[in-house]
Amino acid sequence: MKTLTRFGLAGMLLMSFLVHAQDGQRALTAQDLEKHWAEINYQLPDARQEPAFAQLAAQARQAVETHSQSAALAGWYGIILSTWAGVKGGPEALDLVNQARDWLEKAISLDARVLDGTVHANLACLYYRVPGWPLAFGDRKKAAQLLDQALALSPEGIDENFYYGDFLYRQGNYAEAVKALDKALSAAPRVDHELSDTGRHKEAEALLAEVRADQEQP
Repeated sequence: MKTLTRFGLAGMLLMSFLVHAQDGQRALTAQDLEKHWAEINYQLPDARQEPAFAQLAAQARQAVETHSQSAALAGWYGIILSTWAGVKGGPEALDLVNQARDWLEKAISLDARVLDGTVHANLACLYYRVPGWPLAFGDRKKAAQLLDQALALSPEGIDENFYYGDFLYRQGNYAEAVKALDKALSAAPRVDHELSDTGRHKEAEALLAEVRADQEQP
């Protein structure tokens, strides 16, 4: 959702302020980072997302420095950096993308099953979306390998199938992309992930409509 009523935005910002105030008194968990990431990504207006992600990234950095062996925290720090880069855009985003890749890879090195494939899927997204050498590290083969790993960990997962569908669509494989996105939309809701899942579900619906529109073109 990219627009909010004045009351809805004020209420949401107040809620976020109270939550962040509580967070300042305790160590952030991976669940905290996911919740705040979803609030910014799916509820905050576009114009306010970039500074909000910058603030959240700083908080996530503190968390991973405190708990350096936490794969889940490292994974969410990488996801936050990646999303921030997408919002920021332009040449300045490249450094964030490189940092995101490094933290996602660190998370996997700490725990090969971290977040049940979500980290693998987000890392794959970087590899298939960024340019290849010499501009960046884009690599479709590496992306496909990571997506295979993600789906092996969570065959029915919403994130894993969403990114797989997006990858297939970008390769022009519309029929298989539709199957993957249908699977994403059929994923069972996850406890304590309601906001993330709701936002991803809307993204999958929008992408599926785009794929089908292109599929119908002569």
